[in-house]
This record gives sequence, C-alpha cells and structure tokens, in this order.
Amino acid sequence: MSNPYFELISKDKKTNARCGQLFLNHGVVNTPIFMPVGTYGCVKTLTPSELKELGAEIILCNAYHLFLRPGVDIIKKYGSLHQFISWDRPILTDSGGFQVYSLSELRKIDEEGVSFRSHLDGSLIYLTPEKCIEIQEGLGVDIMMAFDECPYSLADKSYIESSIKLTSKWASRSINARIDKNKKLFGIVQGGIYKDLRKKSAKDIINMGFDGFAIGGLSVGEEKKNMYEIAEYTASLLPVEKPRYIMGVGTPEDLLWGISFGIDMFDCVMPTRNARNGLLFTSNGRIHVKKQKYIYSDKPIDSNCDCYTCKNFSLGYLRHLYKIKEMLAYRLNTIHNLYFYISLVKKAKNAINSGNYENFFKNSLDKILEED
Repeated sequence: MSNPYFELISKDKKTNARCGQLFLNHGVVNTPIFMPVGTYGCVKTLTPSELKELGAEIILCNAYHLFLRPGVDIIKKYGSLHQFISWDRPILTDSGGFQVYSLSELRKIDEEGVSFRSHLDGSLIYLTPEKCIEIQEGLGVDIMMAFDECPYSLADKSYIESSIKLTSKWASRSINARIDKNKKLFGIVQGGIYKDLRKKSAKDIINMGFDGFAIGGLSVGEEKKNMYEIAEYTASLLPVEKPRYIMGVGTPEDLLWGISFGIDMFDCVMPTRNARNGLLFTSNGRIHVKKQKYIYSDKPIDSNCDCYTCKNFSLGYLRHLYKIKEMLAYRLNTIHNLYFYISLVKKAKNAINSGNYENFFKNSLDKILEED
C-alpha cells in the first residue's frame, strides 16, 4: 500500500536499516533522522540558523510545556509555533505523555485523562487525549503524537497490561479528535519489557490507522540489553510502509543499534544536556572536557569533525571556558555534540545507500564506546 507522505528509498542488504523521505507541511525530512530537542521552542543555547548550519531538518518541541508557558493562545497570536520561534522547517511535538511518567508525584490518572499539579505554580491542569490534540493543532506543528501513558518499564506486568489498555483507549480518542488531516498523527506502542504486551499494544495501535508509529516506554529504567531487544522486536511488528520513531533514545550507540533495527526517527536531550555538563561525543569516544589532562591541549575535540567548534578552538581553551562557567562553553560544546549526532546519522544514511551499513555499524561502534 503506497503512503504519499513517506517513501522508502533504500534498504541495507544485511540489516533492517533503511532510508526514506517524509514529506511534511514545512519540508522534506530524510530518514533516518535525529531530531534536536527544543522543549520550550528553543534548542538550548542555539539559534535556528545555527541549527540549520548543523544540518537539522526537524526539531522536537513539547506540547505540555508550551501549553503551560507561554500558552497556546499566545503562540497562536504569532500565527503558529513555527512563526513564534522563527523555524521554517518541520516540528514534531510530544503530546505530554512522557510527563505522565516524569511528573508521577504531581499527577493522578483516570480513564478520562490525567490531572497534574503544575510544577511551576501548583495550579491544577487536566489533560485528556482531546485536549492534547487541540493543543498540538493549535501550535500548527507537522507531526503530532497521540496521548499515552508512559509507565516505568520495570513496573509489575499487571500494571503495564492495564496501562496499554488505557493507552489504546486514549489513542483512539486522539485520532478521533484530530480535525486537520494535513498534520500527521503518530500512535505510540507501549508494553514495557514484555513482548506479549508489546505485540498486543502494536496490534491495537496499528489497526487505528495512524500516519506513523512510535516505540515508547524505553530508556526509563530497563537494562540496555533489554531496551535493544524490545526495540528490535517492536520495530519488527510495525508496518514497513510507515515511519517508525523511538522516543527519547539516546546515546550514539543507541542510534546505531536503532537504525539497524529499521527505526527511522530519534530524539534525545543527551547531546545538548551533556554538552552543558562538559561531556563531548567524538568519533573516538567520549571526552570529559573538564579533566586536568586537557589544560595544555592544542588539539580540537575531534580531528575528524568539521563543526565550527572543532575547526576553531582547542580543548585547552574549551576546558578554560567550561571551568570559568562561561556561557560560550555551553554554546560551543552544544554545537559540537549536535553536529556529531546529526553527522553520525548522515553517515549511516550513506552506508545504507551503499549497502554497507553492517561494516559502518561495527567500525563506528567500537570507537564511539571509548572513554577518555
């Protein structure tokens, strides 16, 4: 069955890795793709033009947080989220389902939705699937996510079984609430680390006719080997002709594994958050820039990197900026880490297109796991 907004371009010969194109309202996205996270409509420390220079084709924003501040009504006065933040490329928004997990001490779940006490002022907020779709349509984004419950992956199986039933009900209500069919809507498959529950959740969500599918509820407490096993299994359940997205995952090696499973879309705060904490990703492993060993280093972060930071600054200077808490340190580190992530996925695309992903995967994985 053809899918006019998602086209598969090529597939690796020895793995499930694949390349495709997403045709969205604000442009074409080439998959596999890494989406920088701009929770509040800003990827921390960077301008939209800098993101474009790094090669970002799509960013992720959080509908829940934008709903709290500045508020959808304010954003709509500017026309859309795109106009408000001066970003003319595609945007995907998380519905707020992850906040059901991360703000567990502030929320109460019932069949209709979730009540929160705002982490800002304690005011009562009630989110339903219908409200989450209304918020995302109001923001004018390209890809919306259905409202779901994201349970702790190691919760009791009986709880997760109840959770996927609720997620399925909310998914159905989310798709029924959508008014603008030009905005793509993805359903989310849950089920913790239990394959039978993943299979049941996938069957329910697939049958609803979403535009794409996300693998949720991973990297929330389970061991890495379990995460990979469940990610690969769940990806195998999803339709070949529609995009697959794994939410909130993860490290450079997580991306390489996920691509090998046939997953198309990734997001994570790791490159930006770690940049602000002085942890840098390179083609030869991780560097902790605050270490004393770099005080006299005139070398770049990564001699194989063409980012602005690596072409202009030494590790010794970056260490100095970081130690004095200079804001420029956070910017330069972020530029490098995001460039590394985006470039890694682009190299993966090239390897898939040349039918050589398996070798690329093995050679890259051995190096990026090193620690300084």
